[in-house]
Amino acid sequence: MSFKLDKTEFRKQAVKLVAQMTLDEKCGQMLFTAPAIPRLGIPAYNWWNEALHGVARCGTATVFPQAIGMAASFNDELLHEVAVAISDEARANYNEYKKFGETEQYQGLTFWSPNINIFRDPRWGRGHETYGEDPYLTGRMGTAFIRGLQGEGKYRKVDATIKHFAVHSGPEKLRHEFNVDISREEMDETYLYAFKYCIDHADPSAVMGAYNRVNGEPCCGSAQLLQDILRGEWGFDGYVVSDCGAICDFDQHHKVTKNGIESAALAVNRGCDLNCGSAYSWLKAAVTEGLLSEEVLTESVVRLFTARYALGMFADDCEYDRIPYDTVCSEANRKLNLRMAEESIVLLKNDGILPLKNGKDLKIAVVGPNADDKLVLLANYAGTMDRYVTLLAGIQEACEGRVYYNKACNITNPNPSRDAGEGLRSAIVAARQADVVILCMGLNSVIEGEEGDGGDRHSLDLPESQWDLYQTILETGKPMIYVNVSGSAVNLNDMKKHCNAVVQCFYPGAEGGRALANILFGKTSPSGRLPVTFYRSVEDLPPFEDYSMKGRTYKYFKGEPVYPFGYGLTYADISETWTDEKTVTVRHKGGMATDYSVLCFAKTGTPRLLDFKKIHLEPGEEKTVRFADRP
Repeated sequence: MSFKLDKTEFRKQAVKLVAQMTLDEKCGQMLFTAPAIPRLGIPAYNWWNEALHGVARCGTATVFPQAIGMAASFNDELLHEVAVAISDEARANYNEYKKFGETEQYQGLTFWSPNINIFRDPRWGRGHETYGEDPYLTGRMGTAFIRGLQGEGKYRKVDATIKHFAVHSGPEKLRHEFNVDISREEMDETYLYAFKYCIDHADPSAVMGAYNRVNGEPCCGSAQLLQDILRGEWGFDGYVVSDCGAICDFDQHHKVTKNGIESAALAVNRGCDLNCGSAYSWLKAAVTEGLLSEEVLTESVVRLFTARYALGMFADDCEYDRIPYDTVCSEANRKLNLRMAEESIVLLKNDGILPLKNGKDLKIAVVGPNADDKLVLLANYAGTMDRYVTLLAGIQEACEGRVYYNKACNITNPNPSRDAGEGLRSAIVAARQADVVILCMGLNSVIEGEEGDGGDRHSLDLPESQWDLYQTILETGKPMIYVNVSGSAVNLNDMKKHCNAVVQCFYPGAEGGRALANILFGKTSPSGRLPVTFYRSVEDLPPFEDYSMKGRTYKYFKGEPVYPFGYGLTYADISETWTDEKTVTVRHKGGMATDYSVLCFAKTGTPRLLDFKKIHLEPGEEKTVRFADRP
C-alpha cells in the first residue's frame, strides 16, 4: 500500500453529505467542537487530540521519550515503530469512546502532532517538542512519525497534523502579536523545508497554522503561506486548522482586522478550514455581510468531511475498528519504549568510568532534584503512565551494591525540606559514603515550556540552587557522573572540564530510569547524538527575536560550542573511512557491541546534514554505508 491515500471516493461521499446541510449546520462543523446533526446521522465530534510522544491527556498511555529525545536517536525506522504503537493505542481508545455515541476532547482520531518547527534558539520553551535544529533531520523524523501514525491501509488510521505553519519558534510571550519579516530564500532553506518534505514524503492529513504573523500576515490567514505556498506551489489537499485562539488574535492583537466577523472571514477565505477557538461562531454573520461566500465555506466543510470519511468514521469495514483496548500500555509497547529511551540518551564525556563495574561492593550516591521526579520523564503533552521508572529507581533496580539517595535541593530553589534530612550537608554525607556520585540535575517542563507553562528561558546556566549543589559535590573529590535532564541546551562547560562522565537525557519517558541504568551499567551501549547545538551562553547568540539564522545552529554558528550538533559517544572504538562524499566504511575496532548513527555532511560550503543511517556493529565488524543523493 502507498502512504499517499486515494481520497477520491471519500471526497465524493463528503460532497454528497455536505450538500444536504444548511448554512448553520455547515458553520457548526468548522468548529473543533463540531455538534451532532442527528437528521444526517452525524455524531458530535471533537477534533482536538494530541500525540506528541504518545497519546496525550486521555488517561493511561505509553509515554515515550519527548520528541527531542527521539530525534537524538537519529533512527527514523525506530521512530516509525513508535508512531505505529501510538496510533494503535489511539485507535484502541477511540474504539471504546465512540461507544458513548460521540467523542469528547482527546478522544478522537485527529491528532495535532507532530511539531516540526525548527529549534533555532535554546531559549524557546517549546523546543523540546521538536526534532531539533536541522531541517533535514526534522523532515526525516517527521515523515517517519506521520507515516507511522496514519498507516497505509484503505482508511487513515489516525490523522497527523504538522505544526505550526510556519516560521514559528518563539518568543512564547509575544506569539499572539509577533511579526517575522523574512525572505523567501531563508524560509525555504530553514523554516519551510521540513513542512514541504513531510507533505511530499508522508502526505499528512492536516496542517496547523501558527499564532504569529509572517511578513505582516497572520499565519492562519496568510495568502502567502496558505494560498500561494501550501495549496498553490505544494498542492496540499488536506485541511488546515488554526492554533487555539489564533484567529481571535487577528483583531485583538495583530490588529489586521476590525472585529471577529472580519477575522473569521479572512481565515476561511485564505484557506483555514477548522477553528480551534471561538472565532468561527461569526461565520454566518460573515456570509450575511458578504465578506465570505457560502461556496468557499462549503469547500472547507467538504475537506473536513473528506477527512472523517477517510478515517472510516462512517464505515463498517474499517480495519482499525478491531484494535482492542489491551493494546494500550502493552508489554510490546513497553519494550519498544525502553529501546527508544536507550537510543535517546547521549553520552557526551567518558574518561573510562563508564560503564560502571557493578558488584556487591559498589556504593553509589544518587543526588539531585531530577533523580526521583516523574515530571522529568513526562515532559509536556503526555499521557498518564501506568508504570514508570524514575532515574533513581532504575539505578536502584540495576545496582548490585548500595545506593544512597539525596534530593538535596529543589529544581529552582534551595533545600526542599530540612525536616526530611535533605540539603547540601546531607548530600555531602551521601557522597562521602560512595565510590561514585551520579548527579541528576537540569530542567523540567515547568522551567521550559509553552506560554502559560514554563515559557521561554533567559539563561543556559543551571538554576542557582543546582549550581550550588554541583559545586558542593564537586568539592568532595568523588568520581562524578553528571546526568543532565533537559529538553534543550544547558551550559555544560564546567561539567565537561571537571566531571568524569557527562550524560544528556532528554525527558526519557516512562522507561527512562531503566534506560539510563542500562547505559550506566553497560547493559546497552549509548548511541544517541545531539539534535541541537549545546552553547555556553545566550551571549554567544543573536537576539531571540531575530529569526535570521546568522550566528545560530551548527550551520551558521561561528563560535566554539560546548558540544556540537550530532555529537555522541559509544562504548566502542569506531572508525569511519570515507571513500567519497556518499560512501563510508565503518569499523568496530574494540569494546562492546553498539548501535551507531552514521551522519553524512556536505564536505564543502555551509555545513549541512545530507543523510543519516543507524546501524548495528558487533566487535570486529565492518560495514559499508552508501548514501543516495538527498531527496
